[in-house]
Amino acid sequence: MPIRPVDYWTDRFLDFRMRLGLPIMILLLAAFFAMSITAGVSFGAAPIPFATVWSIVGNKLHAGLFPVTWSGGQESIVWDVRFPRVILALLVGAGLAVTGAVLQALTRNPLADPHLLGVSSGAAFGAILALLHTGLIFGLLTVPLFSFAGALLAIAAVALVTRLTRSHSADRLVLSGVAVAFVFTALGNLLIFLGDPRAANTVVFWMLGGLGLAQWQHLIYPAGVFLVCLCVLMLKSRELNALAMGDETAATLGIAVSQFRFLLFIVTALLTGVMVAFSGAIGFIGLMVPHFVRLLAGGDNVRVVPLSAAFGALTLVWADMAARLIMAPEDMPIGIVTGLAGGIAFILILRKS
Repeated sequence: MPIRPVDYWTDRFLDFRMRLGLPIMILLLAAFFAMSITAGVSFGAAPIPFATVWSIVGNKLHAGLFPVTWSGGQESIVWDVRFPRVILALLVGAGLAVTGAVLQALTRNPLADPHLLGVSSGAAFGAILALLHTGLIFGLLTVPLFSFAGALLAIAAVALVTRLTRSHSADRLVLSGVAVAFVFTALGNLLIFLGDPRAANTVVFWMLGGLGLAQWQHLIYPAGVFLVCLCVLMLKSRELNALAMGDETAATLGIAVSQFRFLLFIVTALLTGVMVAFSGAIGFIGLMVPHFVRLLAGGDNVRVVPLSAAFGALTLVWADMAARLIMAPEDMPIGIVTGLAGGIAFILILRKS
């Protein structure tokens, strides 16, 4: 069977969407979200029936809505452990995928990704510094703030290295990001080596990526940052389309290119920093998902940004489910799952390009 070109699948998807209509597509996506959330809460080392899951949730939202036919342990697993974990997976997956989509458009580089460009490594370095060496000097905001600062520092370092090499090619940008990622990873490892050995194991596990520490009272921070950043990026998606045609074209359309890039780098650094602070360094979501979305919906960032958020959220929920089930009852770090899938995707993208 011959391999179809990308444009063929894009045209088929757009034709399918036109036939169904936007409301039907939204309903189908909402149904898949509901199914994914249900599966994410239900499956695990101790499986819980779907009906029980939603009965527990219903009673939490409105006391006495359903007769209690489950144990206290099941209620705690559903409401206190798995449901906040799934919500965090949705937020982190959406945030990282949107960041990848925007970075690819900003740099006009199909390989741009928070992990490959060193942004995730910078954010992880900031988080490790906060976790092991500064204490919670800003309360619960300490780790997100330090992660944001680390992500900003990584972006600045990539820009500096690229400028020093006097080349702005896509390949050179990725190589600069890889070099910066190595440096920040080494610095993070040094901080772990110099830190409290009793906390080192926890931090190392966190660096591999994980959602097991999700709690309801902490979700407001990634949720708030994600919603604000998503709104900004969606409002700027048309300008991203103009930038994709070149800096000169964008400037003739009235876009202040340098200020626009600076704004979006700040937004993507904030989004990456906060997501890494709550989930650890989860790689390749920002690389895989935007490519899949562009394969389906074309290159218009008005569609790519929100669809990347949706598919990124779903991808990480299912990846987290796989991480929980592969070595049950132990939790495999989710970064291992996304790293394996992302490495394969990276090879396919390189082969295609």
